[in-house]
Amino acid sequence: MNPETRAAGMVADLMVLSARTAPKGKGTDSISAIVKSGDELNSLADEMKRIGERDGMGFFSRDAENIRSADACVILGCAGGTTSDLNCGGCGYATCTEMADAWQERDQNHPFSGPNCVIKMADLGIAVGSAVKTAAMHNLDNRVMYSAGVAALSLDWLPGCSVAYAIPVRASGKNIFFDRKG
Repeated sequence: MNPETRAAGMVADLMVLSARTAPKGKGTDSISAIVKSGDELNSLADEMKRIGERDGMGFFSRDAENIRSADACVILGCAGGTTSDLNCGGCGYATCTEMADAWQERDQNHPFSGPNCVIKMADLGIAVGSAVKTAAMHNLDNRVMYSAGVAALSLDWLPGCSVAYAIPVRASGKNIFFDRKG
């Protein structure tokens, strides 16, 4: 393993630390975080390609090639079906109990489960932002990917999570996540 790949793995771990310690809207943690590398990246890319072909979303296949070329991939998810007990209505329901009663498991026709607590979804966004900030501080190329998050959920890599995003990282002379075709 070359020094750049080793460093990318270390920074990926620091990205998880940043996501874990990111502020939470009500102070309750519902974020899950994992790092995948090596052959696991090929499994993730294969699932992305399968979903993209099934659903006619070509960008999943394009993104899969980035995953195959990544040094590691940080995947962050959230248990958005849990409630914050604020009855804020942000989810579209008058009470948290109504949202919880309406909650449904993800099915093959939808990438995420829902409805989701808006506070929990904001927590996920803050965690993603904190993770990419850490990557940027270490000059590690990265890109937030909806597609890879969907595939990670499909592979059941984040049990209990209803929404996920992935952040592949790569240390190289050129950022592989931009100037892409397709």
